Amino acid sequence: MKSFRKELWIEIPSRVGFLNITEQIVQCLNESRIQEGFVLVNAKHITASVFINGDEKGLLQDFALWLERLAPHEPITQYHHNETGGTNGDAHLKRQIMGREVMVAVTNGILDLGPYEQIFYGEFDGLREKRVLVKIIGE
Repeated sequence: MKSFRKELWIEIPSRVGFLNITEQIVQCLNESRIQEGFVLVNAKHITASVFINGDEKGLLQDFALWLERLAPHEPITQYHHNETGGTNGDAHLKRQIMGREVMVAVTNGILDLGPYEQIFYGEFDGLREKRVLVKIIGE
């Protein structure tokens, strides 16, 4: 069995945003030369997320609006976490909702995703570089 590890560095130019990272994961899979196995993709920051969904018009905006209704950023005084001087209490909650990681099967050297599935990075406290771990295990 082989394993491959790479960190992707991502910077979203706004506080909240999403990025389709499927092509970057495919590049990692090609580098690994693994044909059968699994890919783990996880955000290495507690205010960011990795998730699978469709790259359909308006959907990412819908996620952003829905998350803001569930855990609004303002007023920042509504979060006990922000009593420490921070302003990202909402970002921790949004990450919890969207998830930390995804695992995708590798079959015949390709990501075994559904026909419309894509891998996304979600940022909820951006404006700085953050890391995403890509770990591929298989043969």
